[in-house]
Amino acid sequence: MTLAEIHPELRNIARVLPRQPIRPLTLRLFRAATGLLERRTPRNVSVLTTAGGVGIRLFRPPNQTAPAPAVLWIHGGGYLIGSPAQDDALCRQLADRLGAVVAAVDYRLAPEHPYPAPLEDCHAALSWLAALPGVDPTRLVVAGASAGGGLAAALALLARDRGAPKLAAQVLVYPMLDDRTSYDGNEDKATFRLWGRRSNAYGWRSYLGDTDPNLAVPARRTDLAGLPPAWIGVGTHDLFHDEDLAYADALSAAGVPTEVLVVPGAFHGFDQLAPKTKVSRDWFDGQISWLTRTLDSAAD
Repeated sequence: MTLAEIHPELRNIARVLPRQPIRPLTLRLFRAATGLLERRTPRNVSVLTTAGGVGIRLFRPPNQTAPAPAVLWIHGGGYLIGSPAQDDALCRQLADRLGAVVAAVDYRLAPEHPYPAPLEDCHAALSWLAALPGVDPTRLVVAGASAGGGLAAALALLARDRGAPKLAAQVLVYPMLDDRTSYDGNEDKATFRLWGRRSNAYGWRSYLGDTDPNLAVPARRTDLAGLPPAWIGVGTHDLFHDEDLAYADALSAAGVPTEVLVVPGAFHGFDQLAPKTKVSRDWFDGQISWLTRTLDSAAD
């Protein structure tokens, strides 16, 4: 493999990134590192717990004078690790640029808490957000990255099936959508970074437990009609590239308005590791532009 296949702005960091970081032996180390992030809270973040016991990091838009759109943000981590604190900067940008209330949910993690516990935490947080004073419940968004994107997709399905809360949009950032990707017989590409098939199999195995994957895995669902408009983004060197495009096609076939952004040469999590690069800024701008248009349409 040559680094020439990686996007030019991402090559330097790609040299030092692991390919299979999460394994049973490393899980405790990664969780300890994540815990360090929660020791400091920026002034403009409110940390609270809902009456139902779900942790939330809340970001208000500046100078809010009217009911605002709201985004439930779901962090990544393979269903195994992570914390909403890791996305403080991203959530603050969402709040500022969209003029939205953003709630980052602290859902329970596998393998200690397999499906449906993480998803139910997200649904409880979404219901809490929809009823929050200052939120316009007609402009409600679910969004997440990696496993958080998978949970966002599953949450959109769950909210539709339960009839509430009603969603205006779903933003799926290189989402983890299909457990079968771990077992399709192909080898990892040498250009993959941060997440490969072994880590993927471990994450899905831990999350699913003994659950029927046809119920819990978004990509296995065939009843996609009636879901909110979707934005899906992924890089060409991401393990999830093929499954994400397949899900986008399935959404479109079901009549769900879907916008797709594919970044040539980008690997998993590139925007979080190199946020100041032009490719990462353009990536985030694309999400903001689509969300602005979609939320404006929902307000009409």
